[in-house]
Amino acid sequence: MTYERSEVIQGLALNRAASAGVLLRLMRPEAKAAWFLLCRRTGLPAAVVDAFVTHPDWRMRASFAQSEGASAADRARLVDDTDRRVLLELAHGPTPYRAAAEPLPDAVYTRLLTAADPEVRGTAALSPSIPARVLAGHTGHDDPGVRTGVCRAWDALTPADREALLADPDAAVRAAAARRACRTDPAHTDGVLAAMTPVHRREILAGACLPRATAERLMDLDDPYDRQTLAGNPSLPPDLVARLAADPEHEVRRAVSARPELTEEQRAAVDHSVRRSDALRPLGWVLALDGDSDALRACAASAHRWLRRSAAVHPALPADLVERLAEDEDFVVRLMICEYQPDAPAGVLLRTVLEWDGRSVHDLVRLPQFPGKGLARYADHEEPRLRRLAVQDPDASPEVIERLTRDEAVWVRRAAASDPRLTRDRIEELLRDPDTAWPAASNPRLAEADMHRLLDAVGVSA
Repeated sequence: MTYERSEVIQGLALNRAASAGVLLRLMRPEAKAAWFLLCRRTGLPAAVVDAFVTHPDWRMRASFAQSEGASAADRARLVDDTDRRVLLELAHGPTPYRAAAEPLPDAVYTRLLTAADPEVRGTAALSPSIPARVLAGHTGHDDPGVRTGVCRAWDALTPADREALLADPDAAVRAAAARRACRTDPAHTDGVLAAMTPVHRREILAGACLPRATAERLMDLDDPYDRQTLAGNPSLPPDLVARLAADPEHEVRRAVSARPELTEEQRAAVDHSVRRSDALRPLGWVLALDGDSDALRACAASAHRWLRRSAAVHPALPADLVERLAEDEDFVVRLMICEYQPDAPAGVLLRTVLEWDGRSVHDLVRLPQFPGKGLARYADHEEPRLRRLAVQDPDASPEVIERLTRDEAVWVRRAAASDPRLTRDRIEELLRDPDTAWPAASNPRLAEADMHRLLDAVGVSA
């Protein structure tokens, strides 16, 4: 049986033992299937970074510009690229899952904001990574697209700059400024709401400062999702909050129950529930609390699951609260601790992985504190997902790992195929099986000569 070409080169792109020479060969046109994965590696040798930045194919350079694994300093080297498609990707930047990308140097953003191409300028101004302090320095930019982006840095602007944007000659800039201003100034709210389509008005319903008459009118919105959003608005008068607490829609009542000003007794008095299956976004007001404040501690101790789930996500959650919420009775609170707290206790990591098989399990078992010892006891478990965990046991014998590569479940075989306890002969067999070629090619047991031999076999030039 011959090797599966795309599977082998993608696996090699992920192999942590691959040398610079192997990685450079994977940049050849014949290895395009590996480029995306290759660009997202961390800790790349300097020679490989140089090859990314100077690669003749714009797609490779553009992919590197979006790399979540590359440092901002390395990505910044592409600011001199002559292809606008690369500059567009650089201007936007990476969007890592549940994380913020490292911003480019301020001087690079300034270059992008003053680029000749208006689309590059506009993309940089709307980048999720660009710091507010950089945007704040471009209030008087000639390009209205950039000035529109500057409005995102509203809290970093001077009062004079805000007034200038509210009176901007460009209608789009004025609208963007008014959307920001209405959060604290009710004089702008009605005009903003009138200009918004129903699809886009929920951002305003959630955070705008509402005049009394406007709030009363909005209480009669037919769409329950609109009322649900309105129920969290911090400027809503108490009597209108009370009306929404009796809304016929459960989601509206639940949103009221999570308002910051309510006492525990008031929350409990609102008819609502929070189920395990409810996918609720963390409450913004909880995330905005000081990391060691009494208010955050109150949220962590609240009887309201939504508040505890939000506290578990807090980026500055104190260690004692991490420990406390790791023992919470709500599965989602424990899961949030595992996914968002880098020092999640080993016990909750293991408990979560044993009772759940969701998206983040693969990340949790790779955390340095994950307790793999003893998991080999699951090698013969009836559930494939638990048999797969046996590979995480550092004390599992090579014989157990080899047996798991022959498991009836493909996901178990794939998990075992990347384990360095396998013999070279068994890895070779797995490389020729389409189901396991990818993880086998990522196996760090492969020597550099083996990797070059594989690249020769699949037609990647040296």
